[in-house]
Amino acid sequence: MAMALLSLLQQSWQELQKIPFNPLLSLVFLIPFLYVFKRSRSVKPNLPPSPPKLPIIGNLHQLGTLPHRSLQALSNKYGPLMFLYIGSAPTLVVSSAEMAREMMKTHDIIFSNRPQSTAAKILLYGCKDVGFSPYGEYWRQARKISVLELLSIKSVQSFQYVKEEEVEVLINKIRNTCLKGGAVNLTEMFITTSNNISSRFEYAIANILYWFDWKLPGDNVRGEDLDLSEVNGLTVTLKTPLHLVPTLHSP
Repeated sequence: MAMALLSLLQQSWQELQKIPFNPLLSLVFLIPFLYVFKRSRSVKPNLPPSPPKLPIIGNLHQLGTLPHRSLQALSNKYGPLMFLYIGSAPTLVVSSAEMAREMMKTHDIIFSNRPQSTAAKILLYGCKDVGFSPYGEYWRQARKISVLELLSIKSVQSFQYVKEEEVEVLINKIRNTCLKGGAVNLTEMFITTSNNISSRFEYAIANILYWFDWKLPGDNVRGEDLDLSEVNGLTVTLKTPLHLVPTLHSP
């Protein structure tokens, strides 16, 4: 009996070896196995309630043409704290003032960091700017330098000519329309003038940061050695002026 069974197995194995190998057919059987294996081994995190999602688009199909009303309807069903997938991006939706206070005041440090995307890492030198750098001593120092050096009264006043030029352009547009006897859209003109002033200011700063590399004077000077204490007066200024050494940057 055992010899007959062994002979049958050998014959079956020989028949299987004669079947040509099909990679596509192998993938059809392999992918479901890997999916089930991964789901069985993965530990589900303790997430807030979440509505059912679809592959790829997540919960986008549940937002509708009025997302704020759709989110309100979902929060009525799943609670003030719910978990959604906007496409493939995990998103936490807070729909009550009490929960928002818990996040923004009680646990603000936990939720203070922004997600570091691939684009931010490439364009912002590994998320070293004020907007994307993680909360900590580096962020506090970078924010302090930005506020006191880039956004100070003296720095803003240095771009006074930009505001004067854009206001002159605005007045000339209104004057030309007045001579023609037409009407002007003040809302659109004010928005355009404000955007032009901000863009020119940001463009100047971007050029300074792009064309020059900045380093501390001296080989033994470190960032933590800088005195960034402030002096309060009519304006807030640094107690010790910040001196940096610019070097030409080759893009």
